[in-house]
Amino acid sequence: MKPTDLFKPPKLTGRVSAGLLILRVLIGFAFMNHGFGKIQNPFGWMGPDSSVPGLFQALAALSEFGGGLAWILGLLTPLASLGIASTMIVATCLHAFVFGDPFVAGGPGQGSYEPASVYLAFAIFLLLAGPGSFSLDRVVFGEKGADVDQGRAWSSSN
Repeated sequence: MKPTDLFKPPKLTGRVSAGLLILRVLIGFAFMNHGFGKIQNPFGWMGPDSSVPGLFQALAALSEFGGGLAWILGLLTPLASLGIASTMIVATCLHAFVFGDPFVAGGPGQGSYEPASVYLAFAIFLLLAGPGSFSLDRVVFGEKGADVDQGRAWSSSN
């Protein structure tokens, strides 16, 4: 197996690929918006009093802005999904355990870990499912030969 094989999306039907495209573009755009302000000051977007090292702030900014762009394009999707998932694990843990926020906010302006956990679930989903046929990953790296329609995708990839 070549390292580039990790970026080959599985062969999917047109309807499934269209659904993945819609989700990738919508959620990728949301991530680009979340990361836009952070990427303007990647090593210090949390402020001068933050205890989070600048390198970790930059990785979060890059994963949100760059990962969102990668999702929109369907390019290097597994890598982008891994970066976003890592960032959302930290965000979920911060809100749930450090800030003590509930899963769903009790009212306007109150914190919750619902958005971060939903984004985490989508990142894991894309990591497992791939970006679909309407992606630059397919154009650049090709598709895996698995026949998803007949349920052999899992057994042929193992």
